[in-house]
Amino acid sequence: MSVPPAEGEAAPLTAREPTIPAPLADLSPARPLLLALAAWMTVGLAASVWPATMGAWVAVGAGIFAIVLGDLIALMRTPTPAMKRTLPHALALGEWHAVKMRLEYSGSRPLEVELTDAVPEHVHAQGLPRTLTVSPGKWVSFEWKLRPIERGELRLPWVELRLRSPLGLLRHRRRVHHQTGARVFPNFKAVSRFALMAVENRVAELGVHTRRRRGQGLEFMQLREYREGDPLRQIDWKAVSRRNQLISREYREEQNQQVVFLLDCGRRMRPRDGELSYFDHVLNAVLLLSYVALRQGDAVGTFTFSGVDRWLPPRKGRGAINVLLNGVFDIHPTTSPSDFSEAAARIATRVKRRALVILVTNLRDDDAEELPLALAPLRRKHLVLVASLREPAIETAVDTPIHGLKEAVRVMAAHDYMGARRRAHELARGRGLQTLDVLPSQLPVALVNRYLDIKRSGLL
Repeated sequence: MSVPPAEGEAAPLTAREPTIPAPLADLSPARPLLLALAAWMTVGLAASVWPATMGAWVAVGAGIFAIVLGDLIALMRTPTPAMKRTLPHALALGEWHAVKMRLEYSGSRPLEVELTDAVPEHVHAQGLPRTLTVSPGKWVSFEWKLRPIERGELRLPWVELRLRSPLGLLRHRRRVHHQTGARVFPNFKAVSRFALMAVENRVAELGVHTRRRRGQGLEFMQLREYREGDPLRQIDWKAVSRRNQLISREYREEQNQQVVFLLDCGRRMRPRDGELSYFDHVLNAVLLLSYVALRQGDAVGTFTFSGVDRWLPPRKGRGAINVLLNGVFDIHPTTSPSDFSEAAARIATRVKRRALVILVTNLRDDDAEELPLALAPLRRKHLVLVASLREPAIETAVDTPIHGLKEAVRVMAAHDYMGARRRAHELARGRGLQTLDVLPSQLPVALVNRYLDIKRSGLL
């Protein structure tokens, strides 16, 4: 819901852009004038039948013309309201954000204005156009909402105003040039929701499993009193002798490890799942897992290949998320083929320490032999996870009811394709690779759960 307009005494705006005088071609008749002209034309038809009324018809026409001319002169002398637009500097992909508008009017009569904004095609708007009435020497403000469905730089260059004449017979379109910009990032609001639920111990509602493993092979965290069910190997006998009570060691997952994303930017990532491309879903998943890994004390890095080559070295700390956001927000999938061998060779020269390397792509059945060979140099030193996106269209085709030969062929082809994908994943696992095969929308939670499983198992 949008906020109702607020009105107050006029004050200098912090940003006031010049307006371009609109020509007469930007005039349009309002409904009252159209009705008056229709009535006048009806009288004209009557005058053609009864010539005696022709003089009255001409007089009425002259009166209408004079009134419209006076209304036009008053409208053209009406000053254009000053305008200011405020929107957040950072926008989350696919989320609604409030845009604040303020109009200040210096004229001598109340003015009715219809306002609409220069919203690009890849932005959904709610609350526009908006009709406002501004009192002389005062201002009004309101909010409308936008939801971007494409990442990158967002520019709103101007605002269009339609001013109503004093008698309401005419409308004049005027464009106020007011450049406002923001960056559209991957959906960081999902990270905020995860952080909030983590504080309240409610992340299970998102499907994330956060069971902590305590035992050998992980980092020592603290000593605590023995609890029923603790393994005997966790008992610290030296502490027992000092305190004369049972004391257990508590462990946590190892910290200061590295997670490196290997992101395919080729043509495989261009299909869309709903409003978002596969690559958009990938970036949302990368952002969420990066936040979780940073909270675990690990460092996070990113390398993109196949049309876009960008390297963000692994780093940890609070500023790492901002570096990641600014480093990937403007990357879009290309039409280039996916070259896994080159990507693996390049990342192997950049990452010296053992790391969890997560390759995110759309695995095909013809990758069954090539992919394990391409990633073999990485697997010798690193733990490699191949996260593949399953096509929703194939899932839908498998469940399509069969009413004839055409549907039967489609379902059979879908089953054959999915069987080939399963064999490709089985072969990859047989070659020592971790695999994940999920729908694009399921990737964020599935990737976080697999990372936590790897941490708990001590594989990294």
